[in-house]
Amino acid sequence: MKAAKHVRRARRRHLRRRGAGDLNIVPMIDMMVILVFFLIFTAVFSRISILELNLPAASASLPDLPQGLHLEVIVRDAAIDVSDRDAGVLKSLPKAAGGYDLAGLAEYLRAVKTRFPDHQDATILLAPAIPYDVLVQVMDAVRVYEVPGSQGWARAELFPNIAVGDAPT
Repeated sequence: MKAAKHVRRARRRHLRRRGAGDLNIVPMIDMMVILVFFLIFTAVFSRISILELNLPAASASLPDLPQGLHLEVIVRDAAIDVSDRDAGVLKSLPKAAGGYDLAGLAEYLRAVKTRFPDHQDATILLAPAIPYDVLVQVMDAVRVYEVPGSQGWARAELFPNIAVGDAPT
């Protein structure tokens, strides 16, 4: 009987300690729910400005533009060429020691816009070695131009629908 009493005592001790070694994951799940809730609500308030581009598909060609002007701005290592797809080069702006003549490009595109006021599309074609920063500057010059106004500088729209591609070799 003594052995049976010893076995009962060991079994009671074992049952008392059985839950002591388990991990309690309920607080961890609570913290994860709170973190997910916090991340979702902070993500709603962050905004990213996105400029929509009409990039050509890999296999498809550019869509046909309406009759008249098919404006292309070709950025090469030595110059920026403003051309019409059908007529050829309209104006070439050589690269100076300080960089590309973006002000001259904006002025020429402003003159083109006065001749074709309803035209909204332009294509920017880049040579392979042109840096991304130059692409952004050329896109800004093609999209808008700044004019002095009564309350400082104002922006006017030139050719906001821009497609980007590779320059012909």
